[in-house]
Amino acid sequence: MHTIQALNNISSKGLSRLPKELYQVDEKAAAPNAILLRSADLHKVEIPSSVCAIGRAGAGTNNIPVDAMSQRGVVVFNTPGANANAVKELVLAGMLMSARNLSEAKQFVRGLDPARADLDQYVEASKKNFVGGELAGKTLGVIGLGAIGVKVANAAHALGMQVLGFDPHMTVDGAWSLSADVRKAASIAELYANADYVSFHVPLVPATRGLFNDSSLAVIKQGACLLNFSREAIVDEAAVLQGLNSGKLSRYVSDFPSHMLLAHPKSLSFPHLGASTLEAEENCAVMVVDQMRAYLEQGNISNSVNFPSVQLARAGATRICVINKNVPNMIGQLSHVLGAASINIVQMQNASKGDYAYNVVDVEGDVQAALVREIEAIAGILAVRVIH
Repeated sequence: MHTIQALNNISSKGLSRLPKELYQVDEKAAAPNAILLRSADLHKVEIPSSVCAIGRAGAGTNNIPVDAMSQRGVVVFNTPGANANAVKELVLAGMLMSARNLSEAKQFVRGLDPARADLDQYVEASKKNFVGGELAGKTLGVIGLGAIGVKVANAAHALGMQVLGFDPHMTVDGAWSLSADVRKAASIAELYANADYVSFHVPLVPATRGLFNDSSLAVIKQGACLLNFSREAIVDEAAVLQGLNSGKLSRYVSDFPSHMLLAHPKSLSFPHLGASTLEAEENCAVMVVDQMRAYLEQGNISNSVNFPSVQLARAGATRICVINKNVPNMIGQLSHVLGAASINIVQMQNASKGDYAYNVVDVEGDVQAALVREIEAIAGILAVRVIH
């Protein structure tokens, strides 16, 4: 029986995929085998030593101490792409609201006096204050062509926009999904200089923090609109504020209200609604639960942010899952210990990701607790699990 600690309201559609005869979901579990969460901040709590996996029902993992978990051999999962359509639709809504001045128009209408005798005439005379532009024919620059960025790019093209994309780390799957009409920018500077709208779809890592800054402002097209549905710190807010005040930027549309930009008349903010749809929450929950089950029951890994993907069909009576530092001779030492214990290896798979590696070893023979302790004693071994 596996105990799962659910720290947020994980969609019941996802939790229903945990068989009751195999899993117990307990929000207050003292020694859970795994943790499921959405926005709970694990940096502020002590994570029990019993935890071998953490599943985030969403793409970002900033609320999880990934480095510390990696050193403990705890696999951290996320759900890239599960909320992509929800974010895509909100980005399109943000562009449309910006292009047609819908926020200001709505405020104007909300302030009208319904008892006003000349209401129709006043509205007709005032609408010139909210004249906007059309998206068709404009150029959208998409920075980051992952699951969300590709959907945004394709949807913008379907609306008649020209689309420029930039992503030096684009995956093969992303390339297959991207419309052939999306043009590749040779640099971010080229994208900034040619785009009427710029949409960010990158994770927040040291290399992307402040991706839009003073240097970006200097080269961006006059009157461009920035859309940030990625992470607040992707942009340097001081540079954005300068751009809005000078007129270099026409708008800043963001999913992250901030002290500096919230009250600016050219800033349009939403309360972090990107993945806030019932469909996205269900998709994320189903995806993360399925990934968690595959790891706990079979030792297979997919969509881990800290360990490599490994998919191996079962063979043999017992499966040994070993997480270790990515250093030489680990497989040799593991094989030697198993051989010395007369444990026959039926099949195995090894993969690495950065500083860490993962081994799945299917064996014949009785894997005793003493043997597990011997494997754990090998220098560089971080975690060992045995699945019968």
